[in-house]
Amino acid sequence: MKINIDQVLDAKGLACPMPIVKTKKAINALESGQVLEIHTTDKGAKNDLSAWAKSGGHELLKHEVENDVLKFWIKKG
Repeated sequence: MKINIDQVLDAKGLACPMPIVKTKKAINALESGQVLEIHTTDKGAKNDLSAWAKSGGHELLKHEVENDVLKFWIKKG
């Protein structure tokens, strides 16, 4: 599946709740349907970001781990 990325957010090295705070700010700047790619090293972000996306009406397209970096793709609702 090819995902077109509209913005990349580097939240590596930040502890909870900063990845969510920065994600919220970044997604607010996007248009509906655009995709935000988030990179974080906060292990709690997997649950936090998926729950946050769902509660905000956004879609978590996928997530993966690469070299201890968690990557998420969220489509703005």
